[in-house]
Amino acid sequence: MATELKTSSQGSVLPYTIIEGPDAWTAADFPVLEDHMLHLTADHVAELDAAVEAVLTSGKRLQDVDLSDFALPTLSGPLFEAGREAQFGRGWALLRGVPVWRYSRQQQLAAYWILGLHWGRAVPQNAKGHLVGHIKDIGHDPKNPLTRLYATNAAQPWHNDGPADLVSLLCLSDAEEGGDSGWSSSISVHNEILRRVPHLARVLAGPWFFDRKTEVPDGKKPFFEIPVFNYHKGYLSVNYSDNYYLLSQRHPEVPKLQPEHHEAMRLFNELASGPELSLRMVLRPGDVQLLSNHTCLHYRGAFRDSATHTRHLLRLWLAPPNDRPLPECYAEIMAGSVVPGKRGGIIIQGAAPNIPEEAE
Repeated sequence: MATELKTSSQGSVLPYTIIEGPDAWTAADFPVLEDHMLHLTADHVAELDAAVEAVLTSGKRLQDVDLSDFALPTLSGPLFEAGREAQFGRGWALLRGVPVWRYSRQQQLAAYWILGLHWGRAVPQNAKGHLVGHIKDIGHDPKNPLTRLYATNAAQPWHNDGPADLVSLLCLSDAEEGGDSGWSSSISVHNEILRRVPHLARVLAGPWFFDRKTEVPDGKKPFFEIPVFNYHKGYLSVNYSDNYYLLSQRHPEVPKLQPEHHEAMRLFNELASGPELSLRMVLRPGDVQLLSNHTCLHYRGAFRDSATHTRHLLRLWLAPPNDRPLPECYAEIMAGSVVPGKRGGIIIQGAAPNIPEEAE
C-alpha cells in the first residue's frame, strides 16, 4: 500500500511534501482561458492612451518614467491585482486589448513600460543592457547551442526565465503559422514527480550546473550551480532549463550528468508539456502574458513568418519590491542580490541600461 504523502503550502513549505494552493493548478482548473483574462474596456484604453501621451511628452527617457508620471484611474487597480495574482496566487495573469495595432513603436514601448511599472522594476535581459526585449526571428542559427532561441523561429523547450521574479510578454504581431505559447505550474510538476518517482525529487533538489551562454559577469565562471527544486524559508521556487544543463557539460570543471539526471529531465519535460498540466494559446496582437518565474514554466512553439505576418513580441523581466525569499544560489542569476526589489537581470560591466526600438 502506497504511503500517503504529507502536504504543505507556500509560506510554510516542508521539503518533499505535496504543495497545496492556487499555484498548484492543472489545466482542468481553467477550461476557458478567456474567462480568466483582464479584458481592457474602452475606458481603460482611453486612460492608457492619455498616459502614453503624457509619458512621451514629458521629456523623460522612458527608463526614467515611474508611476508618478501618469494616472490610470480605473486601470491601475486591475493591473496591480494581476501582479498580485502572478506573484502570490496561481502564478500567471493575462490581459487582452492593448491597442498595439494603432500605436507607433514608441507608443507601443511606452504603453508596455506603463503596464510593467505596476508589476515591478524592469531589469536587463542581456549583455547589451536591454530593459525591453524584442522576441523575434532575426535569422540566428537555432542549431548553434550558444544561440538565444528567442531570436529564432524554432521551438523553445519548457523553461523559466531565471534572472527575474516575473516575466511578461506583449504581442505586437503574430506569425503566419504556429508560435503558440504554453505555460504550466512548476509546483504541480514537483507534486507529480513526488507521487510518481519520489527519489527524482531529491535529484532535482541536488546540484545542477547552468551555462551562462557567454554572458559572463566580471569575476564569474561561465557556469554556476543552482538546484531545480529550491526549498527555502517555507517556499518552493523552481528553476529549470534543460538545454542550459546540457550545454554546461562543455566545461571540464562541471560534473558529468548521470543517468538519474537524464531520467529526471525526461520526466520533468513530459509532465510540464502534458495536457493535464499545461495551458496553451496563440497570443494575439495586444495580448499580455505575465508569469511567475518561481512557480510557472513556459514554452514557445515553432513558427513561420510571411510577408504579411511577422511574429514580434516585447518582453519585460521584472523585480517586484516584495517577492518571496530566495536562497543565496539565486544571486548567480539575480545580478548578485537576493534582496527583493533589487535582484534580477543580466549585468555586464559597461552595458548601460537601454530600451531599443527594434530587435538586435
